[in-house]
Amino acid sequence: MARVVARQDLRTPAVLVLVLETPAVAAVYYAGARLGLLYDLTLDGSVVSLIWPPTGIAVASLLLLGPRCWPGITLGALLVLVHLTGTLQWSSLGVLFGNTAAPVCAYLLLRRMSFRTDLTRLRDCLGLVFLGAFTAMLVSSSIGTALLVGTGDLPPGHFWSVWLAWWVGDAMGVLLVTPVLLLLPRVRSPVHWSRWKEALGLLVIAAALVPFATHSPASLLFSVYPLLIWAALRFELPGSILCALFASVLATRAATERTGPFEHLSNVQVMINLHAFNAAAALTSLLLSAVITEQHNTRRSVERACQELVEVLEHLTAGEAPPPGRVSREEGPGAG
Repeated sequence: MARVVARQDLRTPAVLVLVLETPAVAAVYYAGARLGLLYDLTLDGSVVSLIWPPTGIAVASLLLLGPRCWPGITLGALLVLVHLTGTLQWSSLGVLFGNTAAPVCAYLLLRRMSFRTDLTRLRDCLGLVFLGAFTAMLVSSSIGTALLVGTGDLPPGHFWSVWLAWWVGDAMGVLLVTPVLLLLPRVRSPVHWSRWKEALGLLVIAAALVPFATHSPASLLFSVYPLLIWAALRFELPGSILCALFASVLATRAATERTGPFEHLSNVQVMINLHAFNAAAALTSLLLSAVITEQHNTRRSVERACQELVEVLEHLTAGEAPPPGRVSREEGPGAG
């Protein structure tokens, strides 16, 4: 009897955590959807979101909290459907399944490759891009668009255009939102005053340059990339992905308002140009920052190894035994 009571006591915190996590994930998912619906585009009679943050929120939740949070994702998707349609139909079950299955597929694919949420390795960023975003989001876009065609809400001839917009919108949510949420718990303020001044300078330049580039009719979107490179070189992924997200949000706003470089473009041209810019900004931030972080980690490892070697040589020169943990490989077990 005592053993049964002990097991029940151990299960109580897990159940409590699950009860608290589910509405929290659902609330954040729903809030992300409301933000995504602010920037939509009518394409072939269907309203599509140019960036769909809930997919990024769902993938980040699974990576940080584990697969137990999937009910929160489903509940959040249900709230979004109720907000959009007002009523639920049998086809809504398919949409709920697709919106839940796509992030879960991303989580499973990333776990299979031993994904690390700190995003300090190039392979982790490549996995997030090609497995978490481009591959897994095929599930939600394919299921959702097929249901629209099957229910008669979308003509079969418009399948591929709506499917592409759906897929890219979900993928952009993963590329832009998931890294921010994964790195948010690890963000640390700069230690030295010089880094604070540089961070403030980057913030001021970004606040002036990005709105001008995204709303200027002179097609100056390319001028944002030096800012992303600067942020990646000096502040690695936390700085560069925040700049990329800021630029993508303002570019998406300009696209939906048909201002700046998107003023005289058709709906298809707006979608292509905007997604090309957003994808390039996200990939530049993720991949360049990962390469720089790997180089910094390698340099620090080499510096530590050199320092340990110097300490060992100093002790050997003085005729003393090397300090613990500084024994060279040649003196270790199996040497000679």
